[in-house]
Amino acid sequence: MIDSLLTLLSFPQVLAALAIALLAGFVKGATGFAMPMIILSGLGSFLSPELALAGLIFPTVVSNVWQALRGGVGEAVEAAVRYKLYIAALLVMILLSAQLVVILPQSVVFLSLGVIVVLLASYLLIGRALTIPEHHRSFYDLGLGAISGVIGGIAGVWGPLTVAYLTAVDTPKKLQIKITGVIFGAGAITLLLAHLRSGVLNAQTIPLSAMLLLPAILGMAVGQWVQDRLDQKKFKRATLFVLLIAGANLIRRGLF
Repeated sequence: MIDSLLTLLSFPQVLAALAIALLAGFVKGATGFAMPMIILSGLGSFLSPELALAGLIFPTVVSNVWQALRGGVGEAVEAAVRYKLYIAALLVMILLSAQLVVILPQSVVFLSLGVIVVLLASYLLIGRALTIPEHHRSFYDLGLGAISGVIGGIAGVWGPLTVAYLTAVDTPKKLQIKITGVIFGAGAITLLLAHLRSGVLNAQTIPLSAMLLLPAILGMAVGQWVQDRLDQKKFKRATLFVLLIAGANLIRRGLF
C-alpha cells in the first residue's frame, strides 16, 4: 500500500493530504457537510481532479454512514422516508452522470454551482428566508435532487446545494444533520460504485482513499463535539459561512 501511494504522491504530499483530511473531518463534524469540498479543493491543488475525486470517496462514505446512524437507525429511516424523492433523484443522476466525469469540463460545473451557493448563502445571511409551500415540496425535492446528482456525478460534490436547500427552509439542527447524513451517505455509496465502474477508483487510487479515512474520522469526532454545543441560530450561521467559503472556492476552481 505504501509503495503504491508513493508512486502517486511524494512524502510531503502525503502529509499535506492527511492534514487536509483532518480539517475536512472537523468541518464535517461541526456542520454536517463540506468534507468532499475541502478534500477535493485541497488535494486538487497538487493532484489531478481524478485523483482528488478518488481520494475523497472512502472518507465520505464512512463519515456519512456514521452521521446518518448517530442517534439510531430508526431516525435515519424516518429521515430517508421524508426525503425519499430527493434521495431517489440524487442517486439516479449520480449514476448517469458519473460516466461523463472524463468528458465534460468541470470548470463550468464548478462556476455555476459556486455562483448559486454564494448568492443563496448571502441572501440567507442577511436575514431573509425562503418559504416552500408543502404542496410544492415534491417538485423541489425532485428538481434539486436531480441537479445535485448531476453535479455530484461529474465533480464529486453534491453537498452545497443540498445544505443550502435544507438551511433555506429552516430545517431544525438535529433533523438537518440526520437528513444530510442519510442523503450524503446514500450518494457517497452510489458514487463509490459508479467510480469503480468509471475507473476513477482503481487499484492505484484505492490506497490513497483508504489512507485519508483515519484522519477524516478523527477530525469528525472533534467536530461533532463542537456541533453538540451549538444552538440552532449559531449552527445556521456557521453552516451559511461554510457555504459561502465553499461557494467562493467553487468559483475559484471554475475560473482557474
